[in-house]
Amino acid sequence: MRLELPERSTTWLNRFAWLTCVATLLLICSGGMVTSKGVGLAVPDWPTTFGYNMFLFPVSKWVGGILFEHTHRLMGSLVGFLTIILAVWLWLREDRQWVRNLGVIALAGVILQGILGGLRVTMLKDEIGIFHACIAQAFLGLLVVIALVTSKFWQTLANQRIDLQKSAPIQTLAIAVTIAIYVQLALGATMRHQHRDLAILDFPTANGSWIPDTSAIALARINAWRDARAFSDVTAFQIWLQMAHRLLAFIIAMGVIAFCLRVRRDVPYLVALKRLSIFWVALVACQITLGAWTIWTNKAADIATAHVAVGAIMLSFGVSIGAILWRLLAVSRHGAPNTSPARTVRALPNSA
Repeated sequence: MRLELPERSTTWLNRFAWLTCVATLLLICSGGMVTSKGVGLAVPDWPTTFGYNMFLFPVSKWVGGILFEHTHRLMGSLVGFLTIILAVWLWLREDRQWVRNLGVIALAGVILQGILGGLRVTMLKDEIGIFHACIAQAFLGLLVVIALVTSKFWQTLANQRIDLQKSAPIQTLAIAVTIAIYVQLALGATMRHQHRDLAILDFPTANGSWIPDTSAIALARINAWRDARAFSDVTAFQIWLQMAHRLLAFIIAMGVIAFCLRVRRDVPYLVALKRLSIFWVALVACQITLGAWTIWTNKAADIATAHVAVGAIMLSFGVSIGAILWRLLAVSRHGAPNTSPARTVRALPNSA
């Protein structure tokens, strides 16, 4: 038996999905602050906190680095709790099997994240921290998709038809840029989890040159200069890693601008997509500014965390844009199934 899902119920499900997205973004910011301040091991045990049950740790002891690390753990628990509710809600109320599966994947993802966070503490491995940061960004992207596909806006896309020949390349560009953003976030996570001063402390130049010299003689000179100012030594790999981060930032900026121009030229009737593309460009400008500011301040914790947050939002925009274009292209190719305004859902146990 199938039941009609009241409009109010779908609205609250969608609102809850967006709430989970916001909580996850705040969790990513919290994690960024922990890493930027280098206090990831301020609490040396897990899952307890200095022997206490995590949820019973005295507030009076929330001081210094412990405040940031313990708060991050509590926020992680909150996101886990919200994700459990979301997954169950989707499973019981959502008619589309693939959307219910997304909820299950999100639940598995948040469990994995909790385990990785704990292993980072107990095993003292920076590599786990990098993986933890990358999974967090992917998890946020997944939640954004869930929130998007449970929205009324997603349903209205079934009534829209687009030019396949013009729109397919735009979708390809959006996907390519989104993948590049994710790789960029991974590069940033790798640099942050080295827990060292930045390899390049000037911008837009790199150690005084547009193309850095990483010969043995140049590195000796650079490290002598850094030693005199109490900065950590650097290697050629660290310098080129940061240069790769800069180069990819330029490629992403050009890709986002190109996407915006293509949307305005080829599908100007897609108002939502036009607005998203403009915001995407604005986010790129903001992100480049924050990136430069991060360098000039040698990773000041608040600036670096803002840089992480805007990167996560940029990824969310890319995922949303890609999903919207996928929906529009699918509808234009195959048409949309006949559906009534009310959504149908699986019957609950003991329902009449």
